[in-house]
Amino acid sequence: MAEYRVSDLTLEEKASLTSGEDFWRTTPVERAGVPSIMVTDGPHGLRKQAGESDNLGLSQSVPATCFPPAVALGSSMDPDLAERIGEALGEECRIEDVAVLLGPAVNIKRSPLCGRNFEYISEDPLVAGAMGTGLVRGVQSKGVGTSLKHFAANNQETDRMRVSADIDPRPLREIYLRGFERVVRDAQPWTVMCSYNRINGVYASEDPWLLTQVLRDEWAFRGLVMSDWGAVNDRVAGLPAGLDLEMPASGGRTDAQLVAAVRAGTLPESALDVAAQRVLDLVAKAQGRLGAAGPLDVEAHHALAREAAGRCVVLLRNDGGLLPLARETRVAVIGEFARTPRFQGGGSSHINPTRVDNALEEMRALAASGADGDAGETVSFAPGFTLDGTGDAATLRREAVEAARAAEVAVVFLGLPEAEESEGFDRTTIDLPAVQLELLDAVIEANPRTVAVLSNGGVVALPFRDRVPAIIEGWLLGQAGGGATADVLYGAVNPSGKLTETIPLRLEDTPSFGNFPGELGHVRYGEGVLVGYRWFDAKGLEVAFPFGHGLSYATFEYGPASVEVVGQQGAGDEGGAGDLLVTVPVRNTGTVAGREVVQAYTSLTGPSAVTRAPRELAGFASVELAAGETRNAAIRIRREDMAYWDIRVDRWVVEGGDYLIEIGSSSRDLRSRVTAAVPGDPIRPPLTGESSLADLLADPVVGPRARREVLPAVGGEDMERMMGSIPIGRLASFTRGGLEEALEDLLSEARAGR
Repeated sequence: MAEYRVSDLTLEEKASLTSGEDFWRTTPVERAGVPSIMVTDGPHGLRKQAGESDNLGLSQSVPATCFPPAVALGSSMDPDLAERIGEALGEECRIEDVAVLLGPAVNIKRSPLCGRNFEYISEDPLVAGAMGTGLVRGVQSKGVGTSLKHFAANNQETDRMRVSADIDPRPLREIYLRGFERVVRDAQPWTVMCSYNRINGVYASEDPWLLTQVLRDEWAFRGLVMSDWGAVNDRVAGLPAGLDLEMPASGGRTDAQLVAAVRAGTLPESALDVAAQRVLDLVAKAQGRLGAAGPLDVEAHHALAREAAGRCVVLLRNDGGLLPLARETRVAVIGEFARTPRFQGGGSSHINPTRVDNALEEMRALAASGADGDAGETVSFAPGFTLDGTGDAATLRREAVEAARAAEVAVVFLGLPEAEESEGFDRTTIDLPAVQLELLDAVIEANPRTVAVLSNGGVVALPFRDRVPAIIEGWLLGQAGGGATADVLYGAVNPSGKLTETIPLRLEDTPSFGNFPGELGHVRYGEGVLVGYRWFDAKGLEVAFPFGHGLSYATFEYGPASVEVVGQQGAGDEGGAGDLLVTVPVRNTGTVAGREVVQAYTSLTGPSAVTRAPRELAGFASVELAAGETRNAAIRIRREDMAYWDIRVDRWVVEGGDYLIEIGSSSRDLRSRVTAAVPGDPIRPPLTGESSLADLLADPVVGPRARREVLPAVGGEDMERMMGSIPIGRLASFTRGGLEEALEDLLSEARAGR
């Protein structure tokens, strides 16, 4: 691997290295032999622009495989699949001489209205972190870097370049940073991309707490931090905070600011040296990657995209076993999305696909393979509506109803037009277009044997959920999504996807309602740690479909679970000391082979020091079973995933006690339970005059003495609950005097004993 040294460069050269040459390339230093490298958009495909580059994507990009976007891939709940897709993405980057693919994005789906939710994996940080880790490992196994984004708390598009995400420490750590931490610790992405927004008033691009203290000092990140495109507010402030590379190019303007600041003595040159050396290290690492093995194998990557898309489809409902369809069944396919698929989101992740399947043609191909006659007779089509709202809606609906009435089964493709969700703006509703809902109502009336197939990048309301016997959530499935949808409809693929976000009944029920998207430059994360299913479970709210839900053409029976403590220190076992290994036998009681994603949720059975959700996902694993087969699903629950962030000591703490582990097929379909005794982490919150009497009595060092000497003076045990919240510094005023010296002595002893 090439080696470049910052000591060989001039001040101006060092400054130039820490900003881009153009939209997608780092700045070379030809005198020192330092080349430029290219970074480009992802994360579900390669968006390398041809010709003049621009951030908005106006220039055409080279053809690349469009794999399922994160909204779909998350539903596979299959980190190994994510890793395989990452490997394919890495190969395509090598072919196009791209050094870093900008992704994955592991931001939390705080609100279903976020316009970029199609790029995000889940409302749960464990799923986001596990799937993100798979993608990073896959890409980087090919000698190509990734850029973990958008760091951090970038959960909306409204005012995204200025808004302050105002978040308390617990939800910030437990929900919004936890997925990032998992990917950094488990996979070490080459780069991390800081977000546009402010966090508690400080721009992410110039926040030393975020970019240095947390990312580097706590998580041991060893790579480079780059800005999102145009995210730099003050580069002279950002660089010493931990921002190494500004993207895109500023035309030398901000480079000159750095040089001037160094010469004026307001910016240490050593800080510039650190950032420049990180850029040099990234360039050297990129130079060490292998060359392309050959031209892109379009068919092989398309086949992988189809396999992945089939695993991402979520079967929400299948009353009466309406699905899968027999190949000789007369089917009316209704909805323009069947012919003109929407398979990816808009904005910077928009891929120029190598090819695109549509569901109508793929359904006809499958029907033809099992029928004697013309596939066009077996599978008819009516558009039902137009994607741009033009045309005669009444006539289109009437034609669709006639087709549905003449068929044995109607399959109606519904979804959100691209104009309704994209990077750059948020949605204002979770409703499907009215013309589509009216069409579905008319089709159901004409033919109750109706299947609804959804194409959407964000959650949509399903007012028809109890009236349509079969519902498929197809999300945005990438370029092979049409074929994958046909595979699932006809049973060539048994669906196994699971919801990684809750589908609510109403927008008003969602956790961030009333606190999204904020006002006057601030958005308050008032729901705290109760995000997604945590909120719905804590509030006891009915939902359309719960987190983790997803049906199969097989059925699965769970046996009794068992748990053991594993990962003892020094044993050489993968994982941490005190991890829990949960094992549960799962039996396929159906007639076809299937895959079940087994989920484990934990909760503390006794009282907790902090607010908690009724249950939290702590681990998951998939098991593939032939009809009638039984196998054990093994789920490793990391000890750190049972911890909460204690704001008194500013660190992770596992509360000791009995933990209930509930294992099931969704967050509300829990089939087996087991309890494990978990030892707690030792914790001694600091005692000061602002600490309460209850804090003093609970301290393991001075608490017993305080119980003997202080508690009687304030009324004894009978008054303990009433007086417990009084600060120590004010306690003496509630007695007849004489406590001041004793209390100060106790505080001194507590400080000495820490």
